Amino acid sequence: MSNTRFATAIHIMTLLAKVPQEWLTSDWIAGSINVNPVIVRKELSELREAGLITSRLGKEGGTQLAKSADDIKISEIYAAVKNNEVLGRKNQKPNPACPIGKDINNHLCMLFDQTEQLVRGFLGDKSLQEFTNQFE
Repeated sequence: MSNTRFATAIHIMTLLAKVPQEWLTSDWIAGSINVNPVIVRKELSELREAGLITSRLGKEGGTQLAKSADDIKISEIYAAVKNNEVLGRKNQKPNPACPIGKDINNHLCMLFDQTEQLVRGFLGDKSLQEFTNQFE
């Protein structure tokens, strides 16, 4: 299972944070990431819905951060584009007659929830600006 959505979103947000007064186009952003602009537009849509970016249409259009990079937490970006569990998914139909199979998904749910809390906790206090500062 390979999911690059979070990496793509962080790349987008870092680009926007480096030039906060400029309106970057999805084509320009896609060139930096080296992906199809359609992928960038999909992530921009999610980030816009989460209130992290603002966009405008037209010849002078593009995208900017909706607020200061200091005020955007990495955990917010993670939440905006997260579409699967950190550790994957539960087993679909374990054997209910098996002593392990009958309870595995209950225990996996607890493990997955605890892991998700750790990830969000680790990301929670880190700002986009802190991350962006690495690219000085």
